[in-house]
Amino acid sequence: MSSFWQTLPQPILALAPMDGVSDAPFRQVQAEIGRPDVVFTEFTNVEGLWRGDVRLLDAFLYDETERPVVAQIFGSTPPDFYRSAIMVCELGFDGVDINMGCPSKCVTGHGGGAALIREPRLAQEIVRATKQGVEDWANGQTLEGIGLAPQRIARIRQMNQERQTPIERRRLPVTVKTRLGYDSIIIEDWVKILLEVEPVVISIHGRTLRQMYTGSANWEAIGRAAAIIRQTPTLALGNGDIHTAEDARRRILETGVHGVLVGRASMGNPWLFRDLRAMRADLLTANAAETAAAPAPVTRPTSQERLRTAMRHTRLFTRLLPNHRFVELRKHLSWYCRDFFEAALLRRQLVQANSLEEVERLIEMGLSEQQPRQEAGD
Repeated sequence: MSSFWQTLPQPILALAPMDGVSDAPFRQVQAEIGRPDVVFTEFTNVEGLWRGDVRLLDAFLYDETERPVVAQIFGSTPPDFYRSAIMVCELGFDGVDINMGCPSKCVTGHGGGAALIREPRLAQEIVRATKQGVEDWANGQTLEGIGLAPQRIARIRQMNQERQTPIERRRLPVTVKTRLGYDSIIIEDWVKILLEVEPVVISIHGRTLRQMYTGSANWEAIGRAAAIIRQTPTLALGNGDIHTAEDARRRILETGVHGVLVGRASMGNPWLFRDLRAMRADLLTANAAETAAAPAPVTRPTSQERLRTAMRHTRLFTRLLPNHRFVELRKHLSWYCRDFFEAALLRRQLVQANSLEEVERLIEMGLSEQQPRQEAGD
C-alpha cells in the first residue's frame, strides 16, 4: 500500500513519541521551528479511548502544521485496536502506530508495550485488527457503527470542526514501534514475525525491555534488523541515543536504516531538527568520504530565542489544554532554560510558576536581563 511514508525524503527524520512529553503544544513548537518529517503523538491506551475518560482524546489534538502526524496507541486487546483505529481515522490522522516497545510496568503488566514481544501471535493479531479497522473505515464504517458512546463521538467531531479540515476516507498506513527484545536481544527473529503482517514501518529502539533506558542503545543490533527489513517494502527506523545531527549521520551510515526517530534530545531544543535537515542535505549532495569528514551542523539558539520559544510554548499549552494541570508544562520550561546567563535562576523560578501570566512576567524579566549582556558582547 502506498502511503505518505514512501514520499518522504530519506533518511527520514522523525520526532519520536514520548509519554508525558510529546503533547500538542510540544509538537507544534517542534513543527514551527525544526520541521520534522513526521511527528507522533503520545501513546494512548486503546481501552481507555473506548471506555475511559473522554479527556484522553486530548492526546489526539493536533494542528495542520504538524502533518504528517501519526497517532500512537497501545494495549493488548485486538478488538480495542480495531475500534481505536477507526477513531484515529475519523480524526484525520496520517497514520496509526502500534506501541510494542514501552517498558513501563504499568503498560507491560497489562500485556501491552514491550510485553507483546513475548506474545508474537497476539502481536500479529493486533496489527491485523488495526489494519482491518483502517480498511473498514475507508469503506464506510462509522463511529456509530462500532457503538462508540455519543459523548466521544461529539468530542471527535468537535475536534475536527475546530481544525476546519475535511476528513478524507483513505487507508492509513499502520506502523509498529518496538525494542530489541524482552530480556535478551532477539530482534532478528522478532522483525521477521512482524514482517509477516506487513507494517509500513518498523521503528526499533536499541535496548531491550529489561534495559529500560539504561546503558547505551545497541545500533549494531538495529543494523542487523535493518538489513532484514530492507529486503521487504517495509521501512526501518532506528531510535536511541541520537543527541546531535552528528550522531544521526553516523548511525544512518553505519546501519543502513531508512531514517531515525529523535526523542529526548529534542526536549527544549526544537532547533535540533534544523541541524538534522542540514545534515541530510549534506548526505544527499556529498560523496561518502566528504560526508564522513565534514562536521555536522550545530545550531546554538540565543537566550532570547530560547525564552521567546518558552513563551510561545506556554501560550499554546494554556490555549490547547486549558483543563490540564499547569505543572505538566513546567518540565518544558526547565528544558528551555539552559546555556545562558542566569538560566539556572530563571529555571528555578519557572518550575514554580502556576499561570501564563506568571510565566510571561518571569520571561519578560529574563529577556530584559539578557538584552544588555548581548549588546555588551557585540
